[in-house]
Amino acid sequence: MKIRIAWIGKTKEPAIQSLTDEYMRRISRYTQVEAIALRDETAILQLAGRGSAGRSRNSERSTLVLLDSRGRQFSSEDFARFLGDYQDRNPLPLIFAIGPADGFSGAALQAAQHTISLGKMTLAHELARVVLLEQLYRAFTILKGHPYHSGH
Repeated sequence: MKIRIAWIGKTKEPAIQSLTDEYMRRISRYTQVEAIALRDETAILQLAGRGSAGRSRNSERSTLVLLDSRGRQFSSEDFARFLGDYQDRNPLPLIFAIGPADGFSGAALQAAQHTISLGKMTLAHELARVVLLEQLYRAFTILKGHPYHSGH
């Protein structure tokens, strides 16, 4: 499985960059992973193989997962099952995208195959990235039976 983590804008805080780098390194033990900073929502849609209107293109297809407060909420175990099922059934790269401060457009939400939420609380976008990365790492440790996740 190949995973791409995409976000809009440059990282401003060195601490966030350090945590991003650390979790990317950890995740890379389990799967191919890439971090990508993009300029806008259109670039995210293009990365996922969709035009600006969200239409599918045949080349560079991926499964797009948008992080949005209105999305589906998972427990860590459910998120691990989601990743495990995807890994078993789908060869396409998986793109997790963190959008702009004002959220994704309706077109982007329609173009996505999945929309997930990290919870009901609002998080700064850079912090949301770190939380997503930690949960991806946790999900892989759950799938592999690693003791990092002790079930609480």
